[in-house]
This record gives sequence, structure tokens and C-alpha cells, in this order.
Amino acid sequence: MILPKERPTAIIFDWDNTLIDSWTTIHQALSATFTAYDLTPWALDETRVRVQKSMRDSFPALFGDRWEEAGEHFYEQYDAIHIKTLTPLADVETTLGGLVEQGIYLAVVSNKKGHYLRKEATHLGWNKFFGQIVGALDADQDKPAVEPVTMALNGSGIETGTHVWFAGDSNIDMECAKNASCVPVLVREKEPEPFEFKDHPPSVHVSGCLALSKLIDTL
Repeated sequence: MILPKERPTAIIFDWDNTLIDSWTTIHQALSATFTAYDLTPWALDETRVRVQKSMRDSFPALFGDRWEEAGEHFYEQYDAIHIKTLTPLADVETTLGGLVEQGIYLAVVSNKKGHYLRKEATHLGWNKFFGQIVGALDADQDKPAVEPVTMALNGSGIETGTHVWFAGDSNIDMECAKNASCVPVLVREKEPEPFEFKDHPPSVHVSGCLALSKLIDTL
């Protein structure tokens, strides 16, 4: 890993399992959808590995021509539980507030549908931290394409580049960072496995948002 030498002007965060713990919620909604369409549900660990792409980029391979119908079923299940199961990860709110106070522009790019993403941010009172909150279907293409990153920086006067960090917990986040010429920052407790990110290696690995903030303080 090649650590950045300068503080970021902007940080774009992934949402699910970077800022909030949503694996149980996603897994429950996905399992119910699989069962409804006579598919064998994944184990939770498999869900953690396989859920990265947006619905429009992943459901056609799972549900074929009925993927849009299956997507509606998934979101019916998800809508019923996602607010009451919404669980922020440790130290996130304090960290976001501190970064904003330092003048760092913050945004979110997620493959969760934008409506649900913004509803969750508003429920937590976190929408005040972000210049833009961009979800699936908001841009012409979803993560790892560049378009949602460009949208996330709209109005900030900041363009993509190495002064922008992209922080997330999965390979698709690292790929998105690379595609947008941003610094890829892996945010999760688990150390990367050998060759796990061989195509899109992170420049930085931190265990969580507080560790990310402490790293920035050293620059």
C-alpha cells in the first residue's frame, strides 16, 4: 500500500457496512426474495461476499427476465424493516462531524437505491454532513462507474483526482476509486486477504471511521 502524503480535499463514502451495519437487513430481504422465487437463499457469509453491485447490475443474472419484479419484492421486504434495524457503526457520527469541521467535503456514493439511502441518512440526522448523497439509479450508471462519483462532487467545485479519497469496505469501492482516479481507502476491521484486491488494491486500510480520522490528523 502507498499511503497518501496529503490531506484529502474531499472524501466520498460508501454507505452500507462502511458507515452503517446493514448486513442483517439486506440478508433478510434477499432471503425472502430468493424464497419467493424458488431459489435457495444464501448463507449470511455468502451474502457478505456476493452483494456488491447495484440491483440493475446484479439481479438480471439471479432472476432473469423477472429481475425487476424480484427487485420490487426485495424492496417491499427491505422497506418494512430498514429503518428499525438501522445501526450506525462505531464513532461514525463523531468522525463525520469532525471532518466537516476541518473543511473536508463529504459525500456518499452507494449502490443502494437513492430513495432509501437518503431516507436512512435523514433518519440518522446525517444528511447535514454530506454535500451529495448518491444512490443506485441516480446517475446514468452505478458504482463502479465514474458517473456517480462525478455527481457526488457536483456543486463542490472539486473534481476527481488524488485529492479525493473514496472510502468503502468492498472491492467494488476500490474499483470505483480507481476508475475515478481517487485514492482508494479500505474501511473495515478485517485485514485484506492475500490477492483479495489484486486488481484494485487499496492505498490505505483502516479499521473504521475513527481510524480514518486519526490517519488524516497525521498528514
